[in-house]
Amino acid sequence: MPEYSILQISDLHVLPLLGETMLGVDTEYYFHKVLDHAFAANPKIDLILATGDLAQHPTIASYQRIAQKLQTYGIPCICLPGNHDDLAQMQSALNVDQISCNKQTFIGNWQIIALNSQIPGKPGGRLEKQELDFLEACLRTYPDRHALIAVHHHCQTIASPWLDAMMIKNSEEFLAVLRRYPRVKAVTCGHIHQVMDKQVDAIRLFSAPSTCFQFEPGSMGFSVVDTAPGYRMIRLQRDGGLKTAVYRLPEALSGLQSKAGPY
Repeated sequence: MPEYSILQISDLHVLPLLGETMLGVDTEYYFHKVLDHAFAANPKIDLILATGDLAQHPTIASYQRIAQKLQTYGIPCICLPGNHDDLAQMQSALNVDQISCNKQTFIGNWQIIALNSQIPGKPGGRLEKQELDFLEACLRTYPDRHALIAVHHHCQTIASPWLDAMMIKNSEEFLAVLRRYPRVKAVTCGHIHQVMDKQVDAIRLFSAPSTCFQFEPGSMGFSVVDTAPGYRMIRLQRDGGLKTAVYRLPEALSGLQSKAGPY
């Protein structure tokens, strides 16, 4: 059965200058390492999905370096914003060749809908009315296509109070839209720098790890661990089936300063 392979990367936190570090980590170095590992391990990737926090302190130059690396693989890439991103700069620098900030993408008999959960100037997430209206319009217009929804913030709690305070504030409204359309198969997110995989009714909810440092699962407050950076592979099947797994670099993260304070 034909299958479409999507590489999800998230929370790159690329810094303004090449070689800069955050919490002791060269985030751009690990962004490159994760992509190289993913393409070496997966001979067929049809699409890259980058689910936000691509830049830590956004500049056109940092987004251009991200684009330059993504272009080397010669396949489509969809980028959506996280709370640290500057959407206008993204739309300027990340709409080149096969890289885009497209909100709706068709692949086989699937549609991938990318939503903006950013609240400008705030770490938390919310889906404004225009985003929910766009989501519903996509689902209503293409009722025969299976759907994968991509968004930066998570929409279900993960037993980590400091992160759960930043989840999509109107998650129930969001999920209510999805429940009306049986072809919605999954929602994938970033933001939480750890692996989540849950089921809500018929909809699977999962996340991708960060390409740099990870947050400690179940932590009450900000806490990072040196678990290896990673990515998620999502395999979409024509019959609406979905297989997914997380993969990591073979070595632990280097240079992490875990007591460096909130990011």
